[in-house]
Amino acid sequence: MAEKIEFLVTLERDEDDYIAAECPALPGCVSQGRTADEALANIKQATRGILTVRQEKGLPVPAAEVSRVEVVI
Repeated sequence: MAEKIEFLVTLERDEDDYIAAECPALPGCVSQGRTADEALANIKQATRGILTVRQEKGLPVPAAEVSRVEVVI
């Protein structure tokens, strides 16, 4: 996997005070860490793993179609 692909990743503090990370373009691609940096490193590793498996199985890489909308409440 030589080419670089950009994915949106969300970070959210969970009830156990960990940072939960998720890549919405890859369903099921979630990880966590004690810090944002750790969570980002872990989700990057998880994303690479999912993409490697998809490539090995001949499955396409999903297009990262994400809209960012701010909601004011």
